[in-house]
Amino acid sequence: MLKLFNTLTGRQEAFEPIEPQKVRMYVCGVTVYDYCHIGHARSALVFDVLRRYLEYSGYAVTFVKNFTDVDDKIIKRANEQGVSCDSVTAKYIQAYREDMGKLGIRAVTEEPRATEHIADIIQLTERLVTKGFAYAVDGDVYFEVSKYPEYGRLSKRRLDDLQAGARVDVDERKRHPMDFALWKSSKPGEPAWESPWGPGRPGWHIECSAMSIRHLGETFDIHGGGMDLIFPHHENEIAQSCGATGKEFARYWVHNGFVQINKEKMSKSLGNFFTIREIFEKSEWSEEVTGEILRYFLLSTHYHGPLDFSDQAIKEAKNALNGFYDLFNRLNEPGKTGGGDGDPLTAVIERARASFVQAMDNDLNTPAAIAALQGLRSNMNKFLGVGLSTEDRQTARRAFGSLGAVLGLFQLDRWDFNVRIVSKPAHSDLETFPPTVIAAKQMTEADIDGKVAERIEAKKKRDFKRADNIRAELKSLGIALEDKPDGTTRWKR
Repeated sequence: MLKLFNTLTGRQEAFEPIEPQKVRMYVCGVTVYDYCHIGHARSALVFDVLRRYLEYSGYAVTFVKNFTDVDDKIIKRANEQGVSCDSVTAKYIQAYREDMGKLGIRAVTEEPRATEHIADIIQLTERLVTKGFAYAVDGDVYFEVSKYPEYGRLSKRRLDDLQAGARVDVDERKRHPMDFALWKSSKPGEPAWESPWGPGRPGWHIECSAMSIRHLGETFDIHGGGMDLIFPHHENEIAQSCGATGKEFARYWVHNGFVQINKEKMSKSLGNFFTIREIFEKSEWSEEVTGEILRYFLLSTHYHGPLDFSDQAIKEAKNALNGFYDLFNRLNEPGKTGGGDGDPLTAVIERARASFVQAMDNDLNTPAAIAALQGLRSNMNKFLGVGLSTEDRQTARRAFGSLGAVLGLFQLDRWDFNVRIVSKPAHSDLETFPPTVIAAKQMTEADIDGKVAERIEAKKKRDFKRADNIRAELKSLGIALEDKPDGTTRWKR
């Protein structure tokens, strides 16, 4: 049975959905005013894998992930560029979908935007005012935290100890420094909507409550996001949602850890801040990093702990994938005729599958799940050493494909480090990773096969200088040769 660490209770708990075999999950999305960074990539990947594993385990998952498309940062960016807020949000929503597509992030069920749910936001705010949890001041509406006695139960903070912090406006009109805005009165040049309190726009926290309740109901199974959202965002979501409905908001709160760069916190001020597209475009990595390499790297650390991003870690992920795809290339070759190893092979695969499931059931322990796959790879190499039938080779490859799909890995037939992964936008019906692959090849496979044949012929004629030159030429193009004992030569990128 799947167990998840629940931030709300502070312990790992067996996952039991409200409805049998059905899961409703909401994850806070991005504020679309800039390109996504590696921290966004990690969060998106964690909940993509959670959704994949739930489905692998037999659950039907309704997955909602929002866009915050009205916010102070969006307004500031629009004013700086002299364009509309809609222009800014449209640009970065498209960029988000492109970045997530490269990472193989599957489409969610619903992708609501705050500006499409203004009526829901106003209605929820009215409920809070009517029930005495909120008050209006000069066109603004604030949630009164002292009226919700359990405030702080997610972040384990006491209201008396809290001070106004990041994204919390200090305003003398507020009854408590931690009271937060549900509705903001409009200022000149800002987008605004009519409301019972005058023209204005929603506060940040109320957006997610309104959208999640609209699409998943007043109580749902899983609410997720990065650890940076625990306070104040998720704490405020709980207070306003429970205050309005009188019901528990979400049963399981799941949060992924931070990303560090070379063991330092990622920060623009430190100059170690990378967007997803910068990682793909960074000159020293441009011939190495693909979506699958980055995905493998991100899954190599447990989602709940900090993740250290470094050049060395990327290279290790690349080398590990190289080992897997080298095996897959060998499994794709014709095997021996006649009966295979059958039962022993099946037993090895089933043991690996059991270890994989055990790891994933243990709070999505993806490093342990990858270790199970690495163990299976080692055993398959041993089987190949003594010979496998074509049928058994296909069985082994399907096993890697089936388990790898849970992590979004191993869906290519061949490995090519010059591959550039592109996909349908993240909002389309994306079923496998990656749906489309475009290889930036300098030589076709036929060209390479021709060079290999030419080298073999040169060796037969004892023209070793020519043979060495061909090997060096191919190596300069990123193509490695492996001479086999039977006189044949295999190549790989």
